[in-house]
Amino acid sequence: MLFGQDITRTACRRRAHLGMGRTYQIITLFPRDTILRNVELALLALSPLRWNPWIDLDRDSDLADRAKAALASVGLDHLADRPLTQTSYGERRRVEIAMAMAQKPKLLLLDEPFAGLSVDERRDVQRLLRTIPREVTVVMIEHDMDTALELADRITLLHFGQVIVEGTRAEVVADPRTREVYLGE
Repeated sequence: MLFGQDITRTACRRRAHLGMGRTYQIITLFPRDTILRNVELALLALSPLRWNPWIDLDRDSDLADRAKAALASVGLDHLADRPLTQTSYGERRRVEIAMAMAQKPKLLLLDEPFAGLSVDERRDVQRLLRTIPREVTVVMIEHDMDTALELADRITLLHFGQVIVEGTRAEVVADPRTREVYLGE
């Protein structure tokens, strides 16, 4: 259910129109394009212009301005014209978040946003996630308990696909099943 609507059979491409944004565990970007073009394409997905095969994206200043603003929100506006292939993994992760947030989602799904990041990149992404407006519901899959405990208001722990603990940070930390499953105690 998404905002009271059953979306089980709704095509993935339609879910963005309903207010859902997402990132993937394995980054899925257009490597031969610039950072800016990747974000423009994400914005175009929600626009009626996406059906116009004659559109010249280089002439659409509104689209470019909105894409640059999204890049500024993740601290990458200064790299807008850089080809994606010339960016670090952490920068690509931030581009992906910019693409999702540019679509102004009400619900943002993040699939392991810290996977493969260096310590500095993790810090940058944590800082970025804290800037997401509170009116956006964020559902994040994260295997690093310290990161999850630091960022989440509510936490659900799964073990072999089964919910074993659910609650606030304090409730999850206090539950003996948390230590048993994650710490092997």
